[in-house]
Amino acid sequence: MASRACAIAVARRCFREIERTLRQAAGLTPPVTVGASGQTTAEIGHWRSIVRSFMSSPRQQQEPKLSSAATPASTTPSTSAFTSASTSSSSSSLAPAPAPAAAAAVAVEVSHEFPGARMAFTSELHFVPELPESPVPCFRVLDHEGGLLEGAEEPELTQSEAQRMYQAMVELQAMDSVFYEAQRQGRFSFYMTTAGEEAVNIASAAAIHAHDHVFAQYREPGVLLWRGFSLPDFANQCMGNQLDAGKGRQMPVHYGSAELLFHTISSPLATQIPHAVGAAYGLKMAGEGCCSVAYFGEGAASEGDFHAALNFAAVLEAPVLFICRNNGWAISTPAKEQYRGDGIAGRGAAYGVSSVRVDGNDVLAVLRVVKEARERVVETGKPILVEAMTYRTGHHSTSDDSSRYRGASEMAHWRTQRDPVARFRRWLERKGWWDEEREKEAREAARNEVIAALEDAEKLPKPPLSDLVSDVYDDIPAHLQQQEKEVREAVLRNPQAYPSDVPL
Repeated sequence: MASRACAIAVARRCFREIERTLRQAAGLTPPVTVGASGQTTAEIGHWRSIVRSFMSSPRQQQEPKLSSAATPASTTPSTSAFTSASTSSSSSSLAPAPAPAAAAAVAVEVSHEFPGARMAFTSELHFVPELPESPVPCFRVLDHEGGLLEGAEEPELTQSEAQRMYQAMVELQAMDSVFYEAQRQGRFSFYMTTAGEEAVNIASAAAIHAHDHVFAQYREPGVLLWRGFSLPDFANQCMGNQLDAGKGRQMPVHYGSAELLFHTISSPLATQIPHAVGAAYGLKMAGEGCCSVAYFGEGAASEGDFHAALNFAAVLEAPVLFICRNNGWAISTPAKEQYRGDGIAGRGAAYGVSSVRVDGNDVLAVLRVVKEARERVVETGKPILVEAMTYRTGHHSTSDDSSRYRGASEMAHWRTQRDPVARFRRWLERKGWWDEEREKEAREAARNEVIAALEDAEKLPKPPLSDLVSDVYDDIPAHLQQQEKEVREAVLRNPQAYPSDVPL
């Protein structure tokens, strides 16, 4: 009975707070104080009357009118175009879109006759086409030679900031090269590169804030590198040694850092996307003034968790920034065999999520889009979906041979003609902020640092066998203690079948 009374008291307080908020929003009279008696049926009836009065208030009837002669959104590539969840207008500022011109055609009234959707009634039978008449525009700042597009604006970026971003991209390339070679030499079991997607990694990481929570997939090590994860940290994780924060219990490249608010990567695709939404909702309730950022590929966007997460975020108005790296390949499945619609950005409006598409190989474009998107997410408390168009120039992983499903000429074109690192370098050289001597020094230093980190990580011992059952329960339960004992005995009986460098 005590727990029931407590639940009723909590519910009563919640009802009063919701009542107060709804009445203020609707411009109604101050809320009526509900008595402290246990007449819960009366309270429910009172609550229902509040909801009805709110839904029928003038505020709900003042919906924007849809014009049949509305001006289509601009497709200028150098204009930042966020596709609204409720209209097709686009803007590069945070201000709301201007009202339709008075000379527009006869407006159509939006009706709320049915509770399932807003709609405008018509006597003409109309089927929505399977594909939009015009695709979501792709925002771009630089051409492929690193030159500024006509009408484009450079972001506010100092020389030191730009140089730091480029050096991080060089470090990322060096780490991918050395670690990939190390895996081929049998020095650790598995690796995945970020080749071709360095711009999305570094530019997006530079655009978000240090106190934002990151939920990544497995191709965002550059985000973690930018946030402060050191080269030795990466090497220790891939080696699974005693300094690995995960204590060797995760596959290589499944990084995580509690200090850097980078949630540990999970192998199954898309599981992190709804997690990011839940975290964002919690951050909003706590008034943290930040957001969560979910990274994933277009392959993960084919998973059910992606769709559930977008709907969850839209309905709850969670401050989450979705960043999709559309690199054209889900392992060996090309994008044309994954979906038919307008990419990933085209899905946002259907769920009520504002969306934008950006050239993911253009550092300056990604920086501006993600920075503005992040500002909008935090300011409005609502989600935004960013689709970064890029290309995976490496194999899916060390377990893959992509030459079996795509041509050598295609891969060579993207590696030589569309390399995002070289594109950013040419822009830096045009500004006089980089030259060949700096390039040689940066690449040599980065490779040496990665090799040194790898060699040091190899020398460290593995975590003890007891770590297999630690860090989950405060007091290890009996069944796990028994399992650990059985494993230990099996290792002692068959030492040739188990790694000899794991302390018992």
